[in-house]
Amino acid sequence: STTSLQLSLISPRTPRALYFNEDLYIGYVQGGRIEIVSIDPELGGIFYIFDIPRSGVRPVAERSERCMKCHADEDTHEVPGLAIKSVIPGPTGGTLESYRRTLTGHEIPIADRFGGWHVTGADDLKPHWGNLIGRFTPEGIVTTPLPPGRQFDWSVFPVATSDILAHLLHEHQVGFVNRAVQAHYRIRTALEIGKGRLLPEDKAMVDRQVKELTHYLLFAGEAALPVPIAGDSLLKEEFLSTRRVTKAGNSLKDLDLESHLFRNRCSYMIYSTVFQSLPEGFKKLIYLRLAKALASSPSDPEFSYLPTTEKVRIKAILNETLPGLPENW
Repeated sequence: STTSLQLSLISPRTPRALYFNEDLYIGYVQGGRIEIVSIDPELGGIFYIFDIPRSGVRPVAERSERCMKCHADEDTHEVPGLAIKSVIPGPTGGTLESYRRTLTGHEIPIADRFGGWHVTGADDLKPHWGNLIGRFTPEGIVTTPLPPGRQFDWSVFPVATSDILAHLLHEHQVGFVNRAVQAHYRIRTALEIGKGRLLPEDKAMVDRQVKELTHYLLFAGEAALPVPIAGDSLLKEEFLSTRRVTKAGNSLKDLDLESHLFRNRCSYMIYSTVFQSLPEGFKKLIYLRLAKALASSPSDPEFSYLPTTEKVRIKAILNETLPGLPENW
């Protein structure tokens, strides 16, 4: 779909490709320029664009303020963040219909995801809006399948996949980044108004942010996978290569892929710069709420979906791999 700054160069025949890790998101457009979103822990998304390097010439990265039109509006709750839309693209890639605006994260039902994207490795994972193209008719929008590779050549990309696991990881990370960036902005604003202190009237806002981030970290409300997925083997190898592992061999990156994304449902994004740079007092509140949520007795009813064995594993992983936890956590 042509949901990009370089929309004139994007179409079903020349799709844009997206590559990412925990801190950086890169868009590649054939015949165009490289798009970058770098996640600054305090500012959120910072947007750059530069020419593809040629003949050893060092590229010059330019700040792209135009990106803020879509990455700092109501879709990202008015702070510089990451946007994932689900659209029905027309024959040239233009949007005929869009869904789930303002919503990002692993709670989004699979049936509402992937519109405007190519998806591989998910033949049994239906319904969803990926691999479709539409057209207007007197009866409304009619969609037809558009399998990956039918209108474009895979050889222009590093790998001939747009694996479902990459889409699931991307959705989870974007949802986390947006929530953490919002917390940064809201709390810093309150501290500025209170001259370095949170005022009594800020308590409800802080409690709300703590609750939302804790729930997201622990995958509360995660949309279940309707069927198990395999995940691309090379992608899994690369993803798991940065595991932080306990003595028992457990990590937050251990994949499940049967009914949900991870075996130990606490987000590995807790290690990310955007989370670790949150104000220390606020981060401590998150850690204390996590401790309560992961307690075996008394059990917190809000997190009853987590079996006791999983809570024990998660707490052990955090204790062994996450610096800065409160004393006696």
